[in-house]
Amino acid sequence: CVILTYNTIQGFDISSEFTYPLFFLLLFVYVSLLFSNIAILVLIIIEKSLHQPMYMLFCNLSVNDLIGNTVLLPQLMAHIISTERFITYKQCVVQAFYSHMFGSASHMILIIMATDRYVAICHPLRYSSVMTTQTVIGLSATAWGSSVVLVSVLIGLTVRLPRCGSLIQNAYCDNASLFKLSCENVSINNIYGLFFTVLLFSCSIGGIAATYFRIALVCWIKKNKELNNKALQTCASHLVLYLIMLLTGCLTITLHRFSNYPDLRKIAYVLFHVVPGNLNPIIYGIQTKSLRDKIIQTLQRKVIPA
Repeated sequence: CVILTYNTIQGFDISSEFTYPLFFLLLFVYVSLLFSNIAILVLIIIEKSLHQPMYMLFCNLSVNDLIGNTVLLPQLMAHIISTERFITYKQCVVQAFYSHMFGSASHMILIIMATDRYVAICHPLRYSSVMTTQTVIGLSATAWGSSVVLVSVLIGLTVRLPRCGSLIQNAYCDNASLFKLSCENVSINNIYGLFFTVLLFSCSIGGIAATYFRIALVCWIKKNKELNNKALQTCASHLVLYLIMLLTGCLTITLHRFSNYPDLRKIAYVLFHVVPGNLNPIIYGIQTKSLRDKIIQTLQRKVIPA
């Protein structure tokens, strides 16, 4: 095997007339993603009334969206308008690491957000004593820490392999594209990759399903209109975010198993990053009353100054 310093990314095979329209579309998507997520983060930080566990946990989601898409989109846009799509192996490994961190952390963060909603709705009198600042920090650290460990093993098993190829058969670097460069047996990588996916989805789907079942059960037993409205307002946005992330993630994993649809797979990979990243702050901002009211108040102060 030959150690290759540079790799070529296959990217999108598009005609010249669509090059710049696609570039500016992705630029608009990236700028809107940056603006919406940073705006939500700043609003939550500066507004003391929003210093609550639910919003502090949501900050994790915005930070994850910003990191995951910043690692992907700028380089993807550069490769779209460039005739030479080169990337070093180290850069490719870093991109693959943060790409998988994005997916893993998204699941973990939404699990702890579901836990927060469960405590708030099912045990409202104990909420302030259970969901303390220390608890929020601990849950956030657990979500990020477990993702780092799982993804580090995933990428570490790939980095150890000798390389014979140099073509990344995707629009950006991911673990599967990296170990396909190897001339060695990758059975261990496939086994751990399957374990990683099953563990992540089992914990995610199982944890959130159990949480929402308990919430629905409490609402049905108590038959309290105010409680039901609170559950609907706070849980609907969280559930929509989770379903969007789950569907785009499943589409990505499914298409990776079918080599006959390479372009569709590349598009699904990009959508997995940009769709949740753009919709998360919009859905959460509109659906969550306290955050929505603060956004409206801030806009009114800017448009109609005192």
